[in-house]
Amino acid sequence: MSTRRGMTICALLIVIAVSSGLVAAQSVTPEQMLKQIFTAEAVSGDWFSPAFLAQVPVAQLNDIIRQYRAALGALEDVQGNAPVFKLTFSKGYVTSQIVLDSAGRVAGFFLGPPEPRVSGLDNALDGFRELPGKASVLVVSQAGVLAALNPELPLAVGSAFKLAVLAALKDQIAAGALAWDDVATLEAGHISLPSGILQAWPVGSPLTLHTLASLMISVSDNTATDALIALLGRELVEKYTALNRPLLTTREAFALKSPANDDYLKAYRQGDAGQRRGVLKRLQSLPLPDVGSFTGPQALDVEWFFTPSELVNLMAAVQDLPVFSINPGVASPDNWQHIAFKGGSEPGVINLTTWLVGRSGTNYCAVATWNNDEVLDEVQFVGLYSGILRQLAEMDAK
Repeated sequence: MSTRRGMTICALLIVIAVSSGLVAAQSVTPEQMLKQIFTAEAVSGDWFSPAFLAQVPVAQLNDIIRQYRAALGALEDVQGNAPVFKLTFSKGYVTSQIVLDSAGRVAGFFLGPPEPRVSGLDNALDGFRELPGKASVLVVSQAGVLAALNPELPLAVGSAFKLAVLAALKDQIAAGALAWDDVATLEAGHISLPSGILQAWPVGSPLTLHTLASLMISVSDNTATDALIALLGRELVEKYTALNRPLLTTREAFALKSPANDDYLKAYRQGDAGQRRGVLKRLQSLPLPDVGSFTGPQALDVEWFFTPSELVNLMAAVQDLPVFSINPGVASPDNWQHIAFKGGSEPGVINLTTWLVGRSGTNYCAVATWNNDEVLDEVQFVGLYSGILRQLAEMDAK
């Protein structure tokens, strides 16, 4: 559940003009441009076209570059063939894509998540141990546990709870009670806040269950999720999660977190399971809160709580479904036969859960969660997670 995308991975379209004292535009190479971007004291507005600056201010770009340099240290090397390059820093790596136009200006620029240098999975967990707040990690293969940090610690996981909804849906279809091509009608009570796209669709829209599930997983569509919970029934989905009773819809979670609904939140916090269900019924008459009211971590006890072990088991149950073919998440498709990914985030919460089938045919799953009462450095977290996936890819290739 998020009013923004489920994870932060920087993807930037950048058009660069040349200022005095730098490499001449006509002779600059992609490698030189990358070195220039990451070694200059600050990125200058003179490097960019008005079209780019209208979308990405120089201050924002400088913030991004500073984040990468703070996480990875000094740039040491640039290797690759245009447009794809591997950037090596003193403390890690980044995959980048860069395209120059005929005048030597950057027409396209993509940065993947920063990957720390680590030697083995145990070393890869060190960065998670140093995170403020609470963190948990579990890395397994079909042979057993490969690495773990607080594997039985329940933490808020945001939209990763949608794996439980998907597991319930899959079982109902397997039992013959539902079918992927069954059509559900979008109702007013299903409409939630982003992430997703269905919140902008007209009430009454017909949608297949496959479409709802695909949107729920690939773009973490909150409205699609609430429509599926309504179809399946809250109590049925609760059978797939021991710690979340009553199971919140995303709309209910937003309502409880809204500063305008403090009385409802207080009643919910003080109530037992039955009283909480009563509060949720009362919420149904409230309008959706203003998306602008969610700025930082708010009511992190109003969430969905799972241990890494539970997420591994849920992912194992659903990873074979085609809905996972749309968004591979953090993992590189070049390294794996099959990827199934679901993440989740809100201010103060982030989770990444990935099922992987290696070129060797071995199954792996990597789960990482971080909770803190302050805004999280998601770039750092994704980088640490990428380090785990790199280690698994290298392990699988041996």
